[in-house]
Amino acid sequence: MTQPQPSAKAFVPFVSVDHMMQLIHHIGLSPMLQGICDRIEADFRRWPLFDKTPRVASHSDVGVIELMPTSDGDVYGFKYVNGHPDNTKDGLQTVTAFGLLSGVANGYPVLFSEMTILTALRTAATSALAARVLAPKGSTVMAMIGNGAQSEFQSLAMQAIVGITEVRLYDIDPSATEKAARNLASSGLKVTACKTAEEAILGAQIITTCTADKQYATILTDNMVGAGVHLNAIGGDCPGKTELAPAILHRADIFVEYPEQTRIEGEIQQLDPDHPVTEFWEVLMGTAQGRTDAKQITLFDSVGFAIEDFSALCYVRDAIKGTNFFTPLDMLADPDDPRDLFGMVARAK
Repeated sequence: MTQPQPSAKAFVPFVSVDHMMQLIHHIGLSPMLQGICDRIEADFRRWPLFDKTPRVASHSDVGVIELMPTSDGDVYGFKYVNGHPDNTKDGLQTVTAFGLLSGVANGYPVLFSEMTILTALRTAATSALAARVLAPKGSTVMAMIGNGAQSEFQSLAMQAIVGITEVRLYDIDPSATEKAARNLASSGLKVTACKTAEEAILGAQIITTCTADKQYATILTDNMVGAGVHLNAIGGDCPGKTELAPAILHRADIFVEYPEQTRIEGEIQQLDPDHPVTEFWEVLMGTAQGRTDAKQITLFDSVGFAIEDFSALCYVRDAIKGTNFFTPLDMLADPDDPRDLFGMVARAK
């Protein structure tokens, strides 16, 4: 007997890696980064509506696996993400991810998507949003310390959203810097490959650190950071992993996503638990001050937060409408009688 085909209720749009790449080329990388940035800013401006909790992390000696959930009351979203610094030695990505959106009203998923690429896009968009708000006015030069998988996205987001014209690259692995320089050669940016971190930060108004080692590291020492710069520290994202000398933190005005998570995972894990920080969403809303002085050092201690992933997934959900950049995935059981799940299974013999 021919079994009835599932109804539309059974299918969830699935955006594969291939679809995500096609979507980027269809929209354009710069417009997509700007669009994700705009969505993140809009969601940060309604921050109090969201469920907020530090991500659920499973740590091991070699890395971390995390779940990052949130909801605005209408839509629920989560991301699965890992961070394994040694993966590249085996030809694997350091970070992989996927995510899902569901309707709160009935719990049915409405989007399932790869998020390895999308996480790179949303991280870069968030960094650029912070720099647009906090960096010295007219910033045109960024030092990119750490030239791994995230570096090109960071550089291009800063170009599209902040307006930088030059990026200065440094990595302890010269081949990583060569890779990043090669990928950015046609970007329109002036790209300078540097042999030291000190060389990279010369003339930079924005300094971005994005390194992978899971350890207390001092990528920037205190004497390397002068007045009138903005720091994006995005490499530290778990307990025991930092990039900045503590003395830099004591000289900087620090801005964070969600303090309860950042105090565990970010640069400020090195400081007293009550060290003052400012939540970035409050700056966007005008209830807290951002940069107030040209000589000020501002630091966005970014560890990544679930609302940013929610924003990116919502952007993709809307962007794929009317396109072929997804596959309808038969993901949900759809019996004729919602109470007769067993009968559906039995009839499938």
